[in-house]
Amino acid sequence: MSGKKLKIAITGSIGSGKSAFADFIKEAGYTIIKADDISKEILARNNEVKEKVINAFGKESFTDSEINRKYLAEKVFSDPGNVMIINSILHPLVIKKVNDLMLEELKKSDRIFVEAALIYEADMEEMFDYVVLITAGKEVRYNRKSGTLTPEDFEKRDFNQIPDEEKKKRADFIFENNGSLKELRDKAKLLLSLI
Repeated sequence: MSGKKLKIAITGSIGSGKSAFADFIKEAGYTIIKADDISKEILARNNEVKEKVINAFGKESFTDSEINRKYLAEKVFSDPGNVMIINSILHPLVIKKVNDLMLEELKKSDRIFVEAALIYEADMEEMFDYVVLITAGKEVRYNRKSGTLTPEDFEKRDFNQIPDEEKKKRADFIFENNGSLKELRDKAKLLLSLI
């Protein structure tokens, strides 16, 4: 597969380990675009987005121009309709920014990786040559997030993502991550050897 410039997405459900996998790819010298970071930056800095979010979810969405993450998460993840609203505000801008950054990076390198939880939910898969799915059992994923999310919050977020079984039908590479970080690092190395 050498010689061709490749755009590769890394995705997975909450707690799957996609960020750790992406970090291992970065350690190997590749650029990683983190769609979640771009989304947070747009939410924090884009005044038009702020206005739309306040109109949709109330002025409590921001405190002193900072994102009120706890309030917004409770509002958004408690209702699939609200998830659709926030996604309709953020996804077009995130997709454009990710695409612009990928094109810029491919001017100087042959591989670009994008870590994004919502590749399928945001209909982004067509942007990539390959989609890498990181999966893990639900209990394993919950245990990884138990320090930062209540069981209810985990369930709400998990419910709003496409189930792994559906993602597996659509992904080009699937790596299970129910083991150690060393095993995950080895899987990242395997991916790099394949592409």
